[in-house]
Amino acid sequence: MNNIEDIMAMAQNVQNELAKAQEDLDKIEVEGAAGGGLVKVKASAKGRIIGVEIDESLLQVSEKQMLEDLVAAALNDARAKADAASNEQMAKFSSGLPLPPGFKLPF
Repeated sequence: MNNIEDIMAMAQNVQNELAKAQEDLDKIEVEGAAGGGLVKVKASAKGRIIGVEIDESLLQVSEKQMLEDLVAAALNDARAKADAASNEQMAKFSSGLPLPPGFKLPF
């Protein structure tokens, strides 16, 4: 059986690996879209919004409500894709760790 120092070293290693995995999430980019691509939102897998692109045809006062709805939908689409990318990366990270069943990262 491992002594306490070995367990603490393993915990420190897991913490370092988790921090690196979290940093890597900010480098993965996803794109959410709405209105057939009239509104696009780029985000990192960590959920940071990188940019918003709006088709010029929506830049009319009469299209204000639709534009607001499309921006919200594109943000939600980007967020869902960011969550999926994050979950995928964290699953890869945690697959090599000796964690008990049902244990999820991050803590």
